[in-house]
Order: sequence, then C-alpha cells, then structure tokens
Amino acid sequence: MSVVPARDGPITTILRRIGAVVVFLASILAQCVPALARPRLIVHQIYNAGARSLIIIMLCGLFVGMVLGLQGFDLLQRFGSEDALGVAAALGLLKELGPVVTALLFAGRAGTALTSEIGLMRTTDQLTAMQMMAVDPMQRVVAPRFIGGVFAMPLLAAIFSLVGLFGAQLVGVQMMGVDAGAFWSQMQGAVRLDDVQEGFIKSLVFGTACSLVAVYEGYHTEPTAAGVGLATTRTVVTSSVLTLLLDYILTAAFL
Repeated sequence: MSVVPARDGPITTILRRIGAVVVFLASILAQCVPALARPRLIVHQIYNAGARSLIIIMLCGLFVGMVLGLQGFDLLQRFGSEDALGVAAALGLLKELGPVVTALLFAGRAGTALTSEIGLMRTTDQLTAMQMMAVDPMQRVVAPRFIGGVFAMPLLAAIFSLVGLFGAQLVGVQMMGVDAGAFWSQMQGAVRLDDVQEGFIKSLVFGTACSLVAVYEGYHTEPTAAGVGLATTRTVVTSSVLTLLLDYILTAAFL
C-alpha cells in the first residue's frame, strides 16, 4: 500500500518561502563586505539600476507633480488656501508619492532587468560554471546587484521628488496664478527635516525589498525560457504588493 505524501497548505508554503528569502538575504549580507572590495562593479550596478531608470523617473515625476498641482489647487481653492499648495505638494512627494511611485517604477524597470539577467545566467549554466571555477556567484553576481539597487533607490526617489516639485510649481504658479513667493516660503517653513528623513528611510527600505525580490527570483528561477518569464512577472507583482504593504507599516510607525 503506497503512502501519498501530504501536500503543504498555502500558509505553510508562504512561511517556507519567507524563510527561504530570509536565509537568502542573510547570505547576501554576508557577501556585501567582500563585494564592496570591487567598487568598479558596484558603481556599474548603480548605473544599471539608477541611471538607466532616470528618464522614466523624471518623466513620471514631472507628470505626477503636475497632477498633484492641479488636484491640490482645486482642493485648497475651496478653503481659500491656494498659497499652501507648495506645502501640500512637498509633503505629498517627500513622504508618500516620491518613495512609493519610484519603488513601483524601479520594480517595473530595474527589478525585471535584474531578474531576467540573473535568470538567463542560471538558464545558460553560467552560475554553475562560476561555482566550478571556485567563484562564489553570491559575491560576484548577486551581492553587487543588490547593493546597486539599494543605493540607487534613494537617489531616484530624491530626483522624482525634485522634478515633481517643479511640475507642481509649473502648474500652480505659472498656470493657476499662485504667488511664487508664498509657494516657496510656506514650503520652506512647513517642511521639516523629519519629513525628509521619513522619505529617505522609506526609499531605502523599498530599495532593499525590491532589490531582494529581484535577485532572489532571478537566482532561483527555473532554468527555462518560461521560467525566466514567470520569475520576471513574480518580481513585479511581489515587489509592488510588498512596497504598498511596507508603506502602510512605515507610515503607521512614523505617525
């Protein structure tokens, strides 16, 4: 009489996957210091994750800022507080829209690139060949890409917020007639260092989460063309959901 092995339930599967990701993160962190001994490789990965995403980040930041200027002006006009548009735009971009939208764009552009690149290396047995030559793929391939993504995210979020503020000023001051002096002076008086720190911490956490998901999915992808495509899809979905979940947790913690 054959015994059919019991299948793991959905909760058990999720817990196993979370445990595997945590162990994988510990392996990456153990290789981060040796990877930093190759600064040229780190800079190259920051360029791949950051500079190549710069155009879409700036373009989306401009339009998000312009929409925020329109909606903010329409709302504040009802209370006769149009001059506070700069404050609303700055706080919205620095604390929420900047880090969150940048992380979503990062997952869609840089995250998928990292997953597909490492996944193709797995499919073509390049990672196995490195292990046979006594080269640790975690140190040579995974850790530099993870570090590059973590470093690039706060820089991209800062650029997104700056371009978004320009877009809000363009709509509010140039199109809607808000006083430029009031726009900038109220912004400078209301925005505190804590608000900037909150946005920086969020972008750093989102960068760590999105980069970890990207390199994990790429490293553990099934070595087939379909497997790489599936891993890329999982990267975008998981990173987006995780970003929104972490955003709620961090916002609640800061409040």
